[in-house]
Amino acid sequence: MSLPENTTVLIVGAGPAGLTAAISLAHHRYHDFVIVDAVVEGQNASRAITIHSATVEVLASIDAADGLLSRAIKGKSIRITSRSSQIFEAKFDPLKKHSAHPYALYIPQNVTELVLGQKLQSLGVQVQRPHRVVGMKQNEKDPRITDVSFEDGQVIRARYIIGADGARSIIRTIAGIGFSDPEGPNIANNVLAQMVSADVTFEPEPVGPLTLEGHLNGTVFSGNFFLLTPFGNRFNAELTRDGKSTTKSIFRVGCAIPVKNGEPPRAPPKEYIQDLIDKYGPACITSDPSLNPTPVKVDQLVWSTRFRTHSAIADRTFTRLGAAIFLVGDAAHIHSPAGGQGMNLAIRDAIFLAEAVTKHIQASAENPDVDDTILQEFADTRHARALEIIGFSKTLLKLASLTYDSYAWWMPCSGASIRDLLLRILGRFDFVQSKVAWGLSGLGRR
Repeated sequence: MSLPENTTVLIVGAGPAGLTAAISLAHHRYHDFVIVDAVVEGQNASRAITIHSATVEVLASIDAADGLLSRAIKGKSIRITSRSSQIFEAKFDPLKKHSAHPYALYIPQNVTELVLGQKLQSLGVQVQRPHRVVGMKQNEKDPRITDVSFEDGQVIRARYIIGADGARSIIRTIAGIGFSDPEGPNIANNVLAQMVSADVTFEPEPVGPLTLEGHLNGTVFSGNFFLLTPFGNRFNAELTRDGKSTTKSIFRVGCAIPVKNGEPPRAPPKEYIQDLIDKYGPACITSDPSLNPTPVKVDQLVWSTRFRTHSAIADRTFTRLGAAIFLVGDAAHIHSPAGGQGMNLAIRDAIFLAEAVTKHIQASAENPDVDDTILQEFADTRHARALEIIGFSKTLLKLASLTYDSYAWWMPCSGASIRDLLLRILGRFDFVQSKVAWGLSGLGRR
């Protein structure tokens, strides 16, 4: 498909951040933009699953929340458990004092993208696919324009470029922007530097409190953590679109892989996932009869992947190469999935960026020599917010990775046992539950 030769705003990447930026521009009645993506529709896999309260609020502000609200599971809480019992529960209900959306939405990322794409189409905008950016250079005639070249030889001239093209962003690379851990290269010291995630069904279907919809369950065990989120069967059509259909309940599982265990397969097979469940998962979904009186086994592996849990942030999220160039989402920052903050920060970045770009376009119309103050203030604010989220997720990851090894023979206790005891005690107090829910919700750091 041919692309226009000129546009004011070019959005590169049609994941949650890129789609939301486009919807936000349209909401602000600005339509001179093009959104492109390098892959054919339907090739994006399911990854993130949580949309927190603050993100629902900003999506509602651009009239983009209703579709997600109608599809998602409204999360009631996040639980921390041992393999056999509950340690702590952060209920979202207390958030009703602060938000019209006192819950988290549990919805696979590919369904989120589908819903946001449908919203964008309803506004008369189509994502242009597949178009892969291969180059950018300042326009020879207008120093405020960048010529963006694509793999198929087409070129678009743009005044603003939004790089929402993921952790391996070509926009970031061409712009010469560094991307590293704000604390330095310390991934080797992180015992939980890699994770595996999968969507599975079980035979027979598991039972128990942890299998009920509306809760994200994190099991801590032996210096590791395991995530379990029941989807029921409401996303079956989208999750099994490229494979064998099922009417069974689908569960999202995720497990950190200790470095000492070696690198996991790129797409872990069913046997690998079963082994992780039996070693680290909650008792109710294991096949071990010594843990689970009604043993269950993985029946269908719907999807699986591996990824690293390291953190990185772009040296800057705004620069110029003729056009104003921005980075949002994973192109701007990545971090551990602990707390489920990544996609949320990406969506909020994109919405606030579209607002800043619209203001700058309007200011430029009134004064062609307007400076970049509006854009730089946005970039500085979101960079600081990303650093805050990276610190938050690192703290959660450190807590999750505590082991049950005793400090010394004369001190028969461990970091993990102290953590569990404190959580069990503090979890009895409503104000503690409320504070944890507030921290996860993002309402205090939009």
